[in-house]
Amino acid sequence: MAAGGRRMNVIWIMADQMRAQATGFMGDPNARTPELDRLAAEGYTFTRAVSGAPLCCPFRGSMVTGRYPHRSGVPAHQSPMPAETRTLAHVFRERGYRTAWMGKWHLDGNRPELPSESHNDRDARVRMIPPERRGGFEDWWAYENNNRPFDCLVHCDAERVPEGVSVLRESGGMAQVRLPGYETDALTDILLGWLKRHLANRANDIGGGNGAEGAEGAVGEGGYQPFFAGLSVQPPHNPYTAPAGAMARYTPGQIRLRANVPPIPAVEEQARRDLAGYYAAIEQLDWNVGRIRRALEDMGIAEETYLVFFSDHGDMHGSHGQWRKTSPWEESIRIPFVIGGPSREHQQTYRTTIPINHVDIAPTTLGLCGLSVPDSMDGTDYAPALRQSATRPSSPGVPDSAYIGIPVPTGHGDSTDRAWRGVVTRDNWKYVCLEGQPWLLFNVNEDPYELANHAHNTRYAAERRRLHVRLEQWVQETGDTFALPEAG
Repeated sequence: MAAGGRRMNVIWIMADQMRAQATGFMGDPNARTPELDRLAAEGYTFTRAVSGAPLCCPFRGSMVTGRYPHRSGVPAHQSPMPAETRTLAHVFRERGYRTAWMGKWHLDGNRPELPSESHNDRDARVRMIPPERRGGFEDWWAYENNNRPFDCLVHCDAERVPEGVSVLRESGGMAQVRLPGYETDALTDILLGWLKRHLANRANDIGGGNGAEGAEGAVGEGGYQPFFAGLSVQPPHNPYTAPAGAMARYTPGQIRLRANVPPIPAVEEQARRDLAGYYAAIEQLDWNVGRIRRALEDMGIAEETYLVFFSDHGDMHGSHGQWRKTSPWEESIRIPFVIGGPSREHQQTYRTTIPINHVDIAPTTLGLCGLSVPDSMDGTDYAPALRQSATRPSSPGVPDSAYIGIPVPTGHGDSTDRAWRGVVTRDNWKYVCLEGQPWLLFNVNEDPYELANHAHNTRYAAERRRLHVRLEQWVQETGDTFALPEAG
C-alpha cells in the first residue's frame, strides 16, 4: 500500500539512449521539454541517476530483475534472458496487479534454439516473442528491436490487434502489425487504449488470467484491478528522427554543443546534425508524456498512478570525440529519472543526489506500491527514502555509491572495445578501471565535463586508493569476477 493506503498503479515511460543532460529541467539550452519539466517540478527528480550498464540489453535485464548484469542472465548485448527468470512483473501479478508491456523489449536475444543465421537486425525486427518469454507481462504489444521509428512492427496476441491496423502475418496465436505514423505516438496510443479498456472493465477484470484471483487488495478504490505497465519507445535512439513539425524546430547550425565536444570540424558537424534530430525526438516524446498525464486526469486515476520516466543509457554525441554508448563518461552513463504522479504534501521541487542505478528500478517500483521486495533483487528500494526526504549520505539503507560497468564489449563501431568497471559516489567522484589498469578518475562536482583525468596523477593517489577500495568491495559484494589492478 502507498499514498494513504490506496492501491497504487505504476507506468514506466522509458526512452532509449536519452542522456540526463537533454532536458529543460537539467538546463540544456537546446531542449524543449515542458511536460517533463513540469513532471520534475511536481515530482521526485534523481539528478544523478546512472545507467549501471550503458547498453540496451544488460540494462534492461537489470531493470526488470533488480540484479546486476553478471547475475541477471543478461550480461551482454543480445544475451537472451532465461525464460524462467523472475521479474518484477511476476511480483505484481502475484499481488493482484494487471501487467502490460508496449514497445521495445530487447531481452529475447540470440537464443541458441534459433538458427544462427537469424541472429541479425532483421530477425530482431520481425521476430514474435511467445508468452513464456515475456518476463511475466500479460498484455503485450512489443518488438525485440526495431530502429525504424516510422516503420515500427509490433506483435501481440491474435485477439488483441489494435483497431485500424491490418495484420501482416500470424503465427502461434500471435499477430504482427505495422503501426501507423511515428513509433512514439503510436505506442502511446496503444497504452492509452489499453488504459481505457482496462478501466472500462472495472471489477469484471479482476482475476482475468493473471493467476492472482482473490489476491489481497486486488480491487482499487475505483473498482478496477491495479496495474503496472511499461511503455518503452526507441526514440531518441539513432537514426535521430521525428515527425516533420518537431524536426523543423531544430537545425544543426542552432545546436549548442557541450563544452567537452572537441573543436574538430568533422566531430562538430556530425554532433550538430545528429543532435538536431535527437532533440526533435525528445520533444515528441515529451508531448506524449503530456498526453499520458492528461489522460490519467480525464480517467480520474492521476492521484493513484505513479509515472516513472527514465532511459536505459545516454549518448555521447561527440563529447570527448566519442559517439553512442557503452563508455563511462557522463553523457553515456547519466540518465533522466523522474517519479511523478500523486500529489505530495510539500510544495517544493524535490531533487535528490542519490545515484539510483539500474538494479534499483524494480525494487523502487515495487516499493512505490507498498509491495515487499524479493530477496533475489540486488538493488535498493528508494521509495522509503523519498517518503522520508532521506537525502543525506548517512541515511540508513542508502548506498554511498553506484556500481557501473560493461561486462562484455559489443565489438560494434563507436563502442568501448574492452570490459570495464567503476564506481560513482554520492559525493560525485567517479573511478573507472580496465582489467588490470586504472583508467579514469574525475571529481564531477568541480569538473562536470570531465576534462581533468586524475587516474594517474600522484597528487590524487589517496583519493584513488579510497575509491579503489570501494570498487573492490562492490566486486566482492556482487560476486563479480573482474580483474581489478593492484591498489596503488
